[in-house]
Amino acid sequence: MTAQPHLDTHLKASELARCAELCRLALPRAEVVITPQREVQVTVAVADLYAALAWLRTADGLKFSQCMDVCGVDYLGFQPTQPARFAVVYHLLSPTQNLRIRVKTLVAEGQAIPSVVALWAAANWYEREAYDMYGLIFSGHPDLRRILTDYDFIGHPLRKDFPLNGFTEVYYDATQQRVAYKPVDLPQDFRHFDRVSEWRGMTGNAHLAETDHAFKREEFE
Repeated sequence: MTAQPHLDTHLKASELARCAELCRLALPRAEVVITPQREVQVTVAVADLYAALAWLRTADGLKFSQCMDVCGVDYLGFQPTQPARFAVVYHLLSPTQNLRIRVKTLVAEGQAIPSVVALWAAANWYEREAYDMYGLIFSGHPDLRRILTDYDFIGHPLRKDFPLNGFTEVYYDATQQRVAYKPVDLPQDFRHFDRVSEWRGMTGNAHLAETDHAFKREEFE
């Protein structure tokens, strides 16, 4: 069964078109589209990002005064169709106009993105989360540090090249009487590979569980 995308049916097509046209006029170097899900999406270069967001916040007839979310995207494995590995996506809301907009910028590895905390205070924790999960750097952020993982955590968990078992594991050290870290050690001889259970958990595919389990140990060594 294919999930149907959510449509904001209360939004008028004329209002979406008006919003998109205002963005095209004010942001000539941006790519502005209306998606099939009735969302206005603006894609801008990192160099134009702050000015574009500042304009969206104060523009007459728009006034996207609320920043609802800032998130990262890792396109690892999609190159060369994607010109940069990462993207930062901003979801903005205009309560007065009953409009939402998505602003996207593509970011290269290690490239800094201007912080928008000065525009929306709510972006503070969102940017910290993107930094923690993806390693994205927001220049000018007042307190850019981890927010979900602890301070000694290694790596960024939502990057596609981050191992599922992580780089370190925690344990209680009785001699030091504290929680400590050690490198993850999973000897191959003790690993169990199961390609059956995920089929059993999918509706309508239970019969495949009995036919898709023929594999050899050599496949995983």
